[in-house]
Amino acid sequence: MGGLGSQAAIEVADIVIMDDMPSEVPRVMRLARRTQHIVWQNIGFALAVKSLFITFGALGMATMWEAVFADVGVTLIAVFNAMRLLR
Repeated sequence: MGGLGSQAAIEVADIVIMDDMPSEVPRVMRLARRTQHIVWQNIGFALAVKSLFITFGALGMATMWEAVFADVGVTLIAVFNAMRLLR
């Protein structure tokens, strides 16, 4: 536990419950699963858009500026997608 545990145990732990309430563990597990799901969504979307613009660039159908704006757009969408975890 964060409040009562020794400092060494806190340092080596993967998860530290800071408010001494083990009943929060199921909620944290749900949040971890949801976080992993959103991370995979962001990675998949970013790779899809990047591969699309690499293909368009190789075929001469996209300029460098379009690729830059697409990259910035993907970054913003990934940030907004990850902000869903704040709810």
